[in-house]
Amino acid sequence: MKFSKSGPLKGTVTIPGDKSISHRSVMFGSIARGTTEITGFLQGADCLSTISCFEKMGIQIENTGSSVLVHGNGLHGLKAPEQILDCGNSGTTTRLISGILAAQNFSCTLTGDDSIQKRPMKRIMEPLSMMGAQISSLRSNGCAPLQITGSPLHGIHYTSKVASAQVKSSILLAGLYADGETSVTEPALSRNHSEIMLKYFGADIRSEGCTASIRPAEELYGQKITVPGDISSAAYFIAAALIVPGSEVLIKDVGINPTRDGMLRVCREMGADIELLNPVYDDGEPRADLLIRHSHLKAMEIKGDLIPALIDEIPVIAVMACAAEGNTVIKDAAELRVKESDRILTVANNLRALGADVDELDDGLVIYGGKPLTGGIIESYMDHRIAMSFAVGSLIANGETDIRNAECVNISYPGFYEDLEKLKH
Repeated sequence: MKFSKSGPLKGTVTIPGDKSISHRSVMFGSIARGTTEITGFLQGADCLSTISCFEKMGIQIENTGSSVLVHGNGLHGLKAPEQILDCGNSGTTTRLISGILAAQNFSCTLTGDDSIQKRPMKRIMEPLSMMGAQISSLRSNGCAPLQITGSPLHGIHYTSKVASAQVKSSILLAGLYADGETSVTEPALSRNHSEIMLKYFGADIRSEGCTASIRPAEELYGQKITVPGDISSAAYFIAAALIVPGSEVLIKDVGINPTRDGMLRVCREMGADIELLNPVYDDGEPRADLLIRHSHLKAMEIKGDLIPALIDEIPVIAVMACAAEGNTVIKDAAELRVKESDRILTVANNLRALGADVDELDDGLVIYGGKPLTGGIIESYMDHRIAMSFAVGSLIANGETDIRNAECVNISYPGFYEDLEKLKH
């Protein structure tokens, strides 16, 4: 797909629902008693994989496009699937569902696409095994396909090596079925959507600092969930409006959960003109409209506890840094190596393809800002966040930019290119 330099971006965009919250609303609704009604559900390939997996375990799910009704069968109501559960490209589906499957009274096999079959699963296999789960990698390489045989589980206190909401959530979901309290302590606080939503569904869960603890549950109860816009998807329009001269863009109804708002914190420190309008606080998930105006950005260092709050936004932040004054340093982000692609490598390669000056670190990047970008050939590596990030980069690149396999954005944002095009003037 070919892109070219843009004039000012003007207008309003409403982005799709938050991917993390959409996944969880279906999962928790499936193991709750009664019906869960979800509005704003993300109709992307990853979240549809979650629906498919639970339908194969006997859950009736009505997806009209505008809303999703999950008719839950209760905490112990899942049925043995007659076929392999295919998680597609979704690491969230794979890791979170493993925590639920570890406690069921049946066995099943969990797999996904080529990318999922390379992503590390030992990080959930280890704590779940400590709880008594029978979970194994069929190729003995610590990756999917996984064979999971449901077993009685024990409560544990697990100290995670990584700040990962997927690891934390997998353990907490298994903890619903354990014989005692289960706690997870992280090196830094990762996104807390599971803790917020599990409490809303009736779980006995609490958080203190970087530790989340859950007690065994007798039952969860279906709820009404309104999914806010995904700040990870909003990040592309934030970056685009900031770097394209003359731009002013209003992004409607974006989730601004403090464990996810690292993009906003970074942008403000870089000198961005961002206004939060019409803030709403309900169900524990705050949201607001974001008004973004073109700004003269300055470089900064991005590291430490800030990284978990913006891990998915780092590729587009790296693109944004090309337009900033000075050298932007990103470190403590080794987790990027094990995403849908090695995002440190893929970002560095593609920035160079556009003529940027960048150094690759073991755990991050150094972007030397101020050098004009020129069009080039971008390899998406079938990674949706790489494709969207470099569509943003193309807006300030002289000449034509060609993004290979650009359709991979359907994983999280099927209408992305159309929404971007509508803002061009």
